[in-house]
Amino acid sequence: MLFSFMPKLDGTHLPERLEKRLADLRSDKEVVKRDLEALLSDEQVAAMNAAWTEQQVLRTVKRARDKEEERALGWKSKREVHIEAYEQALAAAQDGELEALLERMNKSEVRAAKIYLSSYFAARDENKDAYQADLAAKNALKRAHLGQVERKKRNTRDEEVRAMEDAIRAQIRKKMTPDELEQIEMSEEHERAANKGGQRTAAKAGKGGK
Repeated sequence: MLFSFMPKLDGTHLPERLEKRLADLRSDKEVVKRDLEALLSDEQVAAMNAAWTEQQVLRTVKRARDKEEERALGWKSKREVHIEAYEQALAAAQDGELEALLERMNKSEVRAAKIYLSSYFAARDENKDAYQADLAAKNALKRAHLGQVERKKRNTRDEEVRAMEDAIRAQIRKKMTPDELEQIEMSEEHERAANKGGQRTAAKAGKGGK
């Protein structure tokens, strides 16, 4: 897997960091060795150092009289070697970004499922009905910052998380009695009506403020 060749950073943030460091190199900004190697894996650092060693050997084997001849012989400056290393690292990180995202989402989804199920059944053990237990579980998710994201802030990734949460609730519903299921559906209908009412009130307030 690609992750074995990456440093221990969140793969969804790594491309952005690599792009910034690459921009620094391209603009001739000084980048110290520690910072240069911080975003690269051990394998990538080794490859970069090996590329520079090859350049040093090349300079002793093939002499050049001017810049044009240096290019023809394949000479590269140390900064150019670093830029190439970062370009390759960025390409690899971008290829692995989706895999990193899915890995992070999976961890979040598993945690959300455990929190929801634990809270739901704990509430049921306290003799709360299905509606109360569902509310308790949703509140537990919100406290853990895993609650449902507002629609205006969602993107494709958020929709996938929402789909997983829906799947969790679907599994819960399968274990409910008809009466419990009816209570949940009535609760959801009430929530939808309340949300619509709130949106209409906000819209009126917005018009009134103009």
